[in-house]
Amino acid sequence: MVGQLMRAIALLALYVSNVAANEVTISADIANREKCSGMYGRDSWGGTVDPFIQTIFVKQDVEGDDDPIVSFVIFEWKDEEYVGLQTNPESPTREYICSNSSIIQKHCKEDQLGQFIIHPDAEEKSFGTIRTTAIHLKNPGPAIKYDIRRTGYYCVGTLGYSADKYKAVVEFRNSYGELPAAQIPKLPFYGGLTIFYAVIGAFWAFLYVQHRHDILPVQNYITAIIVFLIIEMLMTWGFYDYQNRHGSNVWAKVLMVIVAVLNAGRNSFSFFLLLIVCLGYGVVKHTLGKVMLIVRGLAAAHFIFGVIYAVASLTITPDKAGPLVLLVILPLAATLTAFYVWTLNALNLTMKDLLARKQSVKAMMYKKLWWCILASIIVIFAFFFFNSFTFAGHSDPDFVPDHWQSRWFILDGWLNLVYLVDLAFVAYLWRPTANNRRFAMSDELAQDDEGFEVASFGGSVDNDDDEEAAAGGGRRRSGDYTPNRPAAADRGVSPLPRAQTTTATSTATRDAPRGGEPRQSLDGETIFAVGEDGDKWSDDDDDDDDDGAVRASGERERLTGKGGD
Repeated sequence: MVGQLMRAIALLALYVSNVAANEVTISADIANREKCSGMYGRDSWGGTVDPFIQTIFVKQDVEGDDDPIVSFVIFEWKDEEYVGLQTNPESPTREYICSNSSIIQKHCKEDQLGQFIIHPDAEEKSFGTIRTTAIHLKNPGPAIKYDIRRTGYYCVGTLGYSADKYKAVVEFRNSYGELPAAQIPKLPFYGGLTIFYAVIGAFWAFLYVQHRHDILPVQNYITAIIVFLIIEMLMTWGFYDYQNRHGSNVWAKVLMVIVAVLNAGRNSFSFFLLLIVCLGYGVVKHTLGKVMLIVRGLAAAHFIFGVIYAVASLTITPDKAGPLVLLVILPLAATLTAFYVWTLNALNLTMKDLLARKQSVKAMMYKKLWWCILASIIVIFAFFFFNSFTFAGHSDPDFVPDHWQSRWFILDGWLNLVYLVDLAFVAYLWRPTANNRRFAMSDELAQDDEGFEVASFGGSVDNDDDEEAAAGGGRRRSGDYTPNRPAAADRGVSPLPRAQTTTATSTATRDAPRGGEPRQSLDGETIFAVGEDGDKWSDDDDDDDDDGAVRASGERERLTGKGGD
């Protein structure tokens, strides 16, 4: 009874220590016989303690004279070739454990029974110290401490010599704290990202306050995502800092879940913002109407599926994942695909619409956004192929030991940098300015002169001169200017309606008030409306109807920019 109580206390202590620091459990299972981790020397990251690896075996209650033994070894991965002995040069197999037969063959000594066999040249040629011992589970003794002198990838290996079951806890303690060595670069990385986003937010806030009376709705969304990103990066940095100080305890796991939820929110918010920008919200369209509700629904669905995926990835290990995991992945993949397809299609349609309406300035904004997205896709695919070649050798035993220091950046770091650049670029393009609303609510005047010639206006003005001359009963002053008019067949192309020469039309023209409706195009739309007097092009409002030729000449001068000489 007392033995079972002591065993329970030992297991409880094992569990508590396992969640309070960077510790792992070793057991007789094949998958758990060996545990490895990167370790930094004290000079690499500093700290208050010397780094070490400490192993504690759980004592077993043994009846009689039985004394189960576990073979134990600690080594740096580069020294793996010195662990074990190749007894037959023609055979690649090695003899790892010092047994009675090994002692007889003089591969090891009697006092090394139950230990790992170490190559005789290991002490001179090894990268670090190789330590091995035989653990007697009946009385395992004090904790085994291995000091780390230099940065490397260290492994703790066990093998049951005469024990079928055993359990131990291994603590990889770096000098800087409890965070695993492979993740310690994330601490300054996310701290730096927090500062960068805070700087972007400061510049954005300055422009926002400066032009607060001229803010577009889409700029409010950009403000929200910048604030959200500052909070998310700060929480992510806080999670790694807390884990480095206190280990992987319950509160660290709570923070990890919060960070996962924030990451899902960041992804959904980003896709939502990019889609409404590509739809032209705020710059091309003042409102999206019912489309906005659909976009918000898609973003909400993507967020929900993202949270489910994050929770599942934290609670389900890859070896336990079954076909039901597709129910988590497929909905998230569907919403992600919908965002991609809709965003690219909306961007192309918006650019075509702006080019068709000859809105070159706005079209240039969206063209720059298109180049930004294209560059991001190229970078992502380039890293994808690079990672594919890199991880193609993941089955190689040397893959993790060779890449443990940089693997965090390949899997996570560079994506955050691409996202930072994209957000900064979008924020720069859609930054608050003094003419936000004027730019968004106005259309640029088309600069296309196709089918729109000064000669055409000259012909139309001359026809108006004919009408006024006819309305005056054919009377013309001796000093009136009489232009050379082309024949009807040679009349230039004009967007104005051709003048009618019938008496009824001339009379109507004479009797119509000169301050009436503006001159109409063929489609019934106003082409020109200069000043407040509709189609009154001349400033001589007090002239009589008989000076039409002079007024026509003035119009020609204003159109051509030449004098009347």
